[in-house]
Amino acid sequence: MPIIVVLGLIAFFSLGSEAFLTLRNMTAISGQASVLLVACLGATLIVLMGSIDLSVGAMVLLVGSVTVLAINQFDLGLSAILVGVLIGTALGLANGLIYTYGVIPSFVVTLGTMSVYTGLAWELLQGRALRFDSLVFEDMAIGQAIPYFPNIALWALGAWIVMAFVCFKTRLGRYMFIIGGGEAVARTSGIPVKRYKVYAFALCGCTSGLAGALAVARLGAAGPTLGTDLLLNTLAAIVVGGTSLSGGIGGVHRTMIGVLIIALLDNGLNLMDVNQYTQMIIKGAVVIAAVLVGQDRGKTTVMK
Repeated sequence: MPIIVVLGLIAFFSLGSEAFLTLRNMTAISGQASVLLVACLGATLIVLMGSIDLSVGAMVLLVGSVTVLAINQFDLGLSAILVGVLIGTALGLANGLIYTYGVIPSFVVTLGTMSVYTGLAWELLQGRALRFDSLVFEDMAIGQAIPYFPNIALWALGAWIVMAFVCFKTRLGRYMFIIGGGEAVARTSGIPVKRYKVYAFALCGCTSGLAGALAVARLGAAGPTLGTDLLLNTLAAIVVGGTSLSGGIGGVHRTMIGVLIIALLDNGLNLMDVNQYTQMIIKGAVVIAAVLVGQDRGKTTVMK
């Protein structure tokens, strides 16, 4: 079904705008989708185990802000991406520890840390956009080692391949399916559920950190609005791609399709001059429809 939706969107927007099916626009779509895809990769594992992380956009904002400051202060160049990944991992680890050992619902924890991380980022930015001056770091995103295919898309594709391997070929990935399918059964079978939940949140922070570094490399600056659209878009892409909010079904391979659907929607609606308010209505409706179609109602005996 998601693949049919992708083909339908391509056909619809091709008829609606002559600029849609052009090499220049396809290059733009691949660049726009890359940050979203990377941000979704770790978050997919969180949803796969039946939890949720609302702080992904806030982590992207905070990591992006710190990365720009680090580049300007220490002239790190390409190695600044490592700074972003390490900071993001630490933020995700904090989420996981509070969630598992504080015995607080993931929704509440990440809602709180979303506010904390956003506030810290705004303190650093002081209401202004911070630019950096590093051609090497900028070329990491907007350069084109392959014509009409920005380097940021290569980073995103590489991250997706790595996470697909983690999801299906490692113990961590297999345990995410088991925990999402039934946490009580997972505990009974001897799986250290708490530890692997922490691992999952740390990995989500890692991919969010990479997304934050790539986002500022692509934009050339970090501003107060960086990552604000990721709260809706990450959940939308994950759910639309076919990962169930009830857990146990889906994976990062499906998230790729969901990201493509959201990127096509954003790009096509912009080319057709649809205002941003109407776009929000459309994307919200898409998320609700995807949940109605994709959720496993057999797991939900009581809806709260």
